[in-house]
Order: sequence, then C-alpha cells, then structure tokens
Amino acid sequence: MTALLTILGIVVFALGIIVSVALHEMGHMLPAKAFGMKVTQFFVGFGRTVWSTKRGETEYGFKAIPAGGFVRIIGMLPPAKGQDPGKVRKASTGPIQSIAENARNAEYETIDPADNGRLFYQKPWWQKLIVMASGPLVNVAIAFVLFGGLFMLYGANVAQTTVSTVTDCVIPASQASVDRKCTDADTVSPAKTAGFQVGDRIVSFNGTQISSWDQLTPLIRANTDKPATIVVERNGAQQTLRTNTIVNQVPKEAGSDKFVSVGFLGVSPEMKLERQGPAFVVDKMGELTVATVKAIGNFPQKLVGVAKSIVGGERDENSPMSVVGASRVAGEIASNQSLTGGERIAFLISLLASLNLFLALFNFIPLLPLDGGHMIGAIWEGIRRGFARLFGRPDPGYVDVAKLLPIAYVMASVITVMGVLLVIADIVNPIRLFNG
Repeated sequence: MTALLTILGIVVFALGIIVSVALHEMGHMLPAKAFGMKVTQFFVGFGRTVWSTKRGETEYGFKAIPAGGFVRIIGMLPPAKGQDPGKVRKASTGPIQSIAENARNAEYETIDPADNGRLFYQKPWWQKLIVMASGPLVNVAIAFVLFGGLFMLYGANVAQTTVSTVTDCVIPASQASVDRKCTDADTVSPAKTAGFQVGDRIVSFNGTQISSWDQLTPLIRANTDKPATIVVERNGAQQTLRTNTIVNQVPKEAGSDKFVSVGFLGVSPEMKLERQGPAFVVDKMGELTVATVKAIGNFPQKLVGVAKSIVGGERDENSPMSVVGASRVAGEIASNQSLTGGERIAFLISLLASLNLFLALFNFIPLLPLDGGHMIGAIWEGIRRGFARLFGRPDPGYVDVAKLLPIAYVMASVITVMGVLLVIADIVNPIRLFNG
C-alpha cells in the first residue's frame, strides 16, 4: 500500500507539473495569437516528438523529455540592421557575430513573404512585453489559486497564545539538532525557571496585553537578558510568573540558516488550523515571493553544498532540488502514514504552488534565454523609441536581441549543468522531510 501511495503521489505531482508547464506556454501563445503573431508550434517537453496534431497553422504535441515546454513564435530575432529578412548572411568573420547571424539564418528559413507584419519583432514593444510576461504571470496565478484554495478552504496553521512545549535548557540554534540533548553544562531555560506549564495561555508580557504569538515574539526578543513578568491563565485562573529572559541564538527567520542573538524565553506555541481570508493569502504570497527571491539569490551558494552532498557530504534539507527531487518528496508525503489525508493533500498542493511561484520568479530574471531577457529587450525598445519621439530624433528601430545570444548560450549551459547537478544529488543523496 505504501509503494502504491508513493507512486500515486509522484504521478499526481508530475501531472500537476505538466499542466503548469502547458498553462505557462499557453500564457505565451494566446496573447501572441491575439496580437496576430504567427505561432507554429506548441509543445510540452523537449527532444523526440511523442505525439502531435496540427490545428490551423499551429502544431500541438508532447515530446519525450518532460523538462519544460516551448511555443515557437515566428520572427523572435530581427534581421541585422540594413538587412532584408529574406537575405540574412550565412557566414561571418567574427565568432560572436557568427552566432547571431547563424541564429538569424535558422529563424528566417521558415518565414514566408506572406508572414510580413506577423513577425514577433515587428510588433509594438508593449505587445512583445505582454506576450513574454504572460507565461510566468500564469505561474503566479496558478500559485495564487493553489495557495488561496489551501488557506481559505483547508486553513493555515496559526500560532496560538497557548504554550505547547516548555524548553528544559538553553541550546543555541546553531547547535540544535534532533539528537542534541540537555546536559549539566547547559543553562536552565527561563521558562523552566519561571514555572511555565504546557497549556498555559499567555495573557500579558511586562504589562503588554498579548493577543497573538506574533505580538509576543518581538517583545521576548527585544527583552534580551532583562527581567520579565508574564501573566498566564492556567485552569481558569490567572497567575503571574517572573524570570529573566536570556540572550540566545535563534534563526533570523523561519527556515533561515542565519542566526541572531536575541532575548529567549523557552516556550513554543500551540498551532491551530484556521481558515483564512483573501488578505491573508495576499500577505502570505508577498512573504513567499520575498523568500523565493532570496532563495534564487542564494542559489549559487546553496549549489556548492549540493555538489558536496553528491560525494558524501550532508544534504541540507533547505537546499534546492530538481523536479526529480520534488516528485520524490511528493511520493514520500503521499505515503506518510503519520499524516492525515487532508495534511497529505495540503502538502502536495503547497509543494506544487511553491514550484509554480519559483518558476515564475526564475523566468523573470532579465537574461536570455529566460522570458525576462526578452521582456527587458521589449522594455528597452519602448524606452529608446519613446525618447526618440520625445526629442524628435529618428526611430532607432528594433532592439537586436540576437546580439545577446552568446550570453544566452552561456546561461543555457549553466542552467543545464545546475539541473543535472540537482538531479544527481536528488538521486544519490535526496532530501528527506520525514525520518524512517
């Protein structure tokens, strides 16, 4: 049964990824067609064609390697300055110029004179921007719908003001692990000294009335090693507990591997599942967006740790993983008997939503071959032409993104190497969310 659930989880998650990719590419295709651009291919996957069918001028289908997808919009690369689209030069004396010209040559081999006016580069800059931005924006929309459904229908774990655990001793977060136990050398926690008990509801902290755990946390942290008077409700009656908080290392933020020294009490809250409203979804999406951008910024550094884990190093559970790793985690979640059915579904939805948000933000990076590279080209074209009109100067023409193709090839190679590295790590030393 466990093996069946694992396979089911992997299959369901993989289908979710395929649908997400198809919707991303549809986000490019639909506005392109609406603006009159010629779209000849719409495929999910890469490599050998498994199945395809032609509808009108567009071929739709699936390819053998489900590692993405693409839409072929004719005329993505403009002809070189002063050249006719049908007469692109076949050779060049310079290697970098040759790359651009060869790409242009391949681009225009299938262009018919009747396509004039329907080529991507001929369209207004704002139409090109919409076409390229719509793909990742679809992924943002998918993430919002999934997170919205999850938080508004199922709920989110919200920290209550009720104490669920009382720490026996003070252990720096940088040393904390599942195997780390208190020793005689460790300082007794302030909460233990004060006499906290599981089930206590915190009413006030140093005279400030407490209505949520999020309100309490900064008060404790700011108290450093000063006296603390805490009123709790226990068995229907209020009691006053006194202690001194202590300075301790704690994570800078949830899931972070950076630590700060702040005031520490030694209690953790009871978590309760509560349905949320649209405002919570928007706020949470904002937090996740910021966290994802930071994760992308730290990606190269994290990748070093991933490479070390391949040869026997410890794999950080917060390290990036490939689609292979994410699918394996999905299978692990689906078969975990310690979770309820609702918790498993919620985990899978959250995982797919997070992946869509990551794909969207990654594609917004302003470098070719990512969507953001074409978006920057369109924006720069709009700026140049706008300034030319404003100051009565000649039209500067289209932005020649073909000149950036050497950078695009380097980026594509880097992305491929990173992807292969993550796949290998996810096979030989995968991230395990659950022990046993």
